[in-house]
Amino acid sequence: MSKRAELEDIHLKHDLLGSIEVGILILDRKFHVQLWNQFMENHSGLTPNAVRDKCLFDLFEEIDRDWFTKKCDPVFALRSPAFIIWEQRPYVFKFNAYRPITSQSPHMYQNVTIFPLTSLSGEVEQICVVIYDVTLEAVSKQRFLSVNTQLQKMSRTDGLTGLYNRFYWEEMCELEFKRAKRTEQFSSLIILDIDHFKNINDTYGHPAGDLVIKTMAKIIKTAIRETDVAGRYGGEEYTIILPNTEAKSAKMVAERIRRLTEAFPVEYEGIEINFTISLGISMLDMSYDNYTTWIERADKGLYEAKERGRNRTVMSK
Repeated sequence: MSKRAELEDIHLKHDLLGSIEVGILILDRKFHVQLWNQFMENHSGLTPNAVRDKCLFDLFEEIDRDWFTKKCDPVFALRSPAFIIWEQRPYVFKFNAYRPITSQSPHMYQNVTIFPLTSLSGEVEQICVVIYDVTLEAVSKQRFLSVNTQLQKMSRTDGLTGLYNRFYWEEMCELEFKRAKRTEQFSSLIILDIDHFKNINDTYGHPAGDLVIKTMAKIIKTAIRETDVAGRYGGEEYTIILPNTEAKSAKMVAERIRRLTEAFPVEYEGIEINFTISLGISMLDMSYDNYTTWIERADKGLYEAKERGRNRTVMSK
């Protein structure tokens, strides 16, 4: 075939495929481009003549050569199609997303199908790569997942403090109770509340009381490990699960929280509000029948701390 005839053949194929809303390219075994449709031209800015017989990886450096080659090897060798979905890899070609409805995405999300083209001799010398623009679907799914994640977070988080709410914290407490009993490992629980909190509200007002509650939550977060589970149990009461922690270490954590609270008053409208906390601790006993007994023992320690004059930690027995 002459060069002119070859070019006419390319343009004929280009025109036939021009109206298709997917990207189509044909590659030989060396990944040289043999066909490039209008979709690919529009989104890449490269004409069929510019890419003809050029290596795909030289034209698009963003394509991971080793990864793409491994994807294509079974297509050549086994004559079986290969599929790439955007959840696995957002795109093969880094094209911009132009549709207004998907403008929140900086790039086009793509699903890709790679299938073999068998010659008259029965050999697979070329493969066809089909690029589907799935940006709308991808962005919609991501938005849905984001909203769902936010709803899940809201359902288990206390709105004022950002700690877990009582319902979710008790779920975590039950799970930790079962885990610790099954593995026979130490685990401790702290219950604390703010001393004379009603006086704070009555003296300075509820906004000041809310600020004290939020500050207390921040102190707890700074004093515990990432593996510990803190929650707002209700009102001015807080709970903390300390996995893999025996009584002595739990008391050290409790005392650290108590001292931090005592040392850092809350400033509200130019007024310093000093406050203290009382804490009860219970280390999990393997004889407990359920997690509520564990909570009750820690609560007993908190009650004793209040009875002894507040601003102290009591280990429940």
